Amino acid sequence: MNTSKTFIASFTPKPFSMIAKPIGAVCNLNCTYCYYLEKKNLYSETKNFKMSDEVLEEFTRQFIQSQALEEINFVWQGGEPLLLGIVFYEKALFFQNKYAGNKTITNSIQTNGTLLNEEWCKFLNCNNFLTGISIDGTEKIHNHFRITNDGSPTFHKVLHGINLLKKYKVEFNTLLTVNAYNVDFPLEIYHFLKSIDSHFIQFIPVVERIVNDSENEAIKLTNSSLPENARVTEWSVNAEKYGKFLIEIFNEWVVNDVGEFFVQLFDSTLATYLGLPSGICMFQPECGQAGAIEFNGDVYSCDHFVFPQNFLGNIFTKNLNDLMNSVSQQIFGQNKFLTLPQKCKNCNFLKQCFGECPKKRFLFAENGEYGLNYLCEAYKMFFSHTAPVMRFMANELINRRAPQNVMYWARNNGN
Repeated sequence: MNTSKTFIASFTPKPFSMIAKPIGAVCNLNCTYCYYLEKKNLYSETKNFKMSDEVLEEFTRQFIQSQALEEINFVWQGGEPLLLGIVFYEKALFFQNKYAGNKTITNSIQTNGTLLNEEWCKFLNCNNFLTGISIDGTEKIHNHFRITNDGSPTFHKVLHGINLLKKYKVEFNTLLTVNAYNVDFPLEIYHFLKSIDSHFIQFIPVVERIVNDSENEAIKLTNSSLPENARVTEWSVNAEKYGKFLIEIFNEWVVNDVGEFFVQLFDSTLATYLGLPSGICMFQPECGQAGAIEFNGDVYSCDHFVFPQNFLGNIFTKNLNDLMNSVSQQIFGQNKFLTLPQKCKNCNFLKQCFGECPKKRFLFAENGEYGLNYLCEAYKMFFSHTAPVMRFMANELINRRAPQNVMYWARNNGN
């Protein structure tokens, strides 16, 4: 496949986002299914994973100056980014202000919530940090996988953190990983999220493969580029169960909660029926516009592809804009569509899915083509089930009527 010629002919520099990992993979939790914890083994000689002031300033300067957009969002993740303390983020705000010019700067942070206290919540509120909280459901469900390094449960600490966010009026959303255990409790989980006033919800399906005899013994989780001896982990979600999970929650949402509770997947699917991009990178025809920067300035193609073969370079040896618009990164992004199996290209739901994330595309289609997504069955179930509702909602919006009308329609059409 002559992908490089295809790439060069169509190359146009594009806006990009970055997920900053200012403390690398260091975390105060030891969640069984976490794909990022082992990434600290890429830096086996490192003892201090804290992003230095020098790296922070250079990243801030380069990221702002690389963006043509008037609003720029800094995304902070980990590991656990709160381990750095408030002073680090005060410095981040200082550097953002130093280089902002006429641009508007916003910040988002993803946390496990266990370290939130009143001081943190005051800071997040005063500085308008959109805060994502990882929580997997009710106490029993959450504590099944989300534990501390000594095996202690974390549910009550997370719930305390959420209550503080609400007390200090911090805008937050919840990120819930759907795994082999909690996939069996869709409505219990959804009702719980509503009970804690989570009006913005993301479901992230856990799909990981592990290699027992990898060349780098410290890195056992692998991406879609085989090897053939990789196996799906026992904590990964089953595709059929994931499809049913989404459908059960959708059926509840569409008759009761449209316009009040927002589920990212439902919103992104509706967008495609309006002829708009889905808004989620994994459902775009191409990827490569969401890089990851580690604590030392190393840049990778994506935070799900922090592997040696996806290392783009370091911001002290090459400009961030050049790294993210390099030939290798553009080929990485274009290959998302170019390597789709014919089964995907012929699918009725191509525009909703585009093969989802390349990391999960490791199955063989019926004709022997490699690259079918592990969750293909789940998405076909979901997109097929929701199509009539999505068409109705899209029609309401096109005709400038309230999409909430779908609740009455769904109740009377047996959804």
